[in-house]
Amino acid sequence: TVVNDAGRPKVQVEYKGETKSFYPEEISSMVLTKMKEIAEAYLGKTVTNAVVTVPAYFNDSQRQATKDAGTIAGLNVLRIINEPTAAAIAYGLDKKVGAERNVLIFDLGGGTFDVSILTIEDGIFEVKSTAGDTHLGGEDFDNRMVNHFIAEFKRKHKKDITENKRAVRRLRTACERAKRTLSSSTQASIEIDSLYEGIDFYTSITRARFEELNADLFRGTLDPVEKALRDAKLDKSQIHDIVLVGGSTRIPKIQKLLQDFFNGKEL
Repeated sequence: TVVNDAGRPKVQVEYKGETKSFYPEEISSMVLTKMKEIAEAYLGKTVTNAVVTVPAYFNDSQRQATKDAGTIAGLNVLRIINEPTAAAIAYGLDKKVGAERNVLIFDLGGGTFDVSILTIEDGIFEVKSTAGDTHLGGEDFDNRMVNHFIAEFKRKHKKDITENKRAVRRLRTACERAKRTLSSSTQASIEIDSLYEGIDFYTSITRARFEELNADLFRGTLDPVEKALRDAKLDKSQIHDIVLVGGSTRIPKIQKLLQDFFNGKEL
């Protein structure tokens, strides 16, 4: 739960039977500390300097808080840059010479969705517009599949597994795995031994059914794209590059919707 501490939000959690509360910067610093450890394990040496990315819509105080989180995590934050800018740099779009380019970044992750339009000229980036949905992502697609299978279990076995948190958790894990499989295959199977009251749950789902279950959510990702274009005062034909970011952009249907919207443009 979020609590008010003299006008500042704190996150209150139960941890090992104790109630603790943390500022957002403290939570963020825990994530950065973990990232620092992952980077150090991979590189085999100490990491101190870092460039940290934030959503393009972050205001100055949110950016400062992110910088503070880095400091708490023992990092020397060289600079804070916008996530869509970082994505464009990762694709080398800042190295393309010539006239000004309009770039659309489509970032669909596990829980959030961001669309940004940037212009790049001579390696200089300018954010023209941002849009999105702070509560849309892979988890929502998982939920649709989970509910589909809960209903199937009810039909087959006349039992409601929602009464058992662990059963739902096991089903969710299996659905998340099936979703990933459906990005490369047209069918995925789910096999969970003794899911509920000793009943094994063996079933499958096709890519087409998964797309049906999420049809409105998938289609809805185009609304922020249209809004970002409107705010940037650009027509879709004026976008030079489209960059896909985030695990959920691997879903073929999402790629197809986006490609069709941009009249068959390469992603």
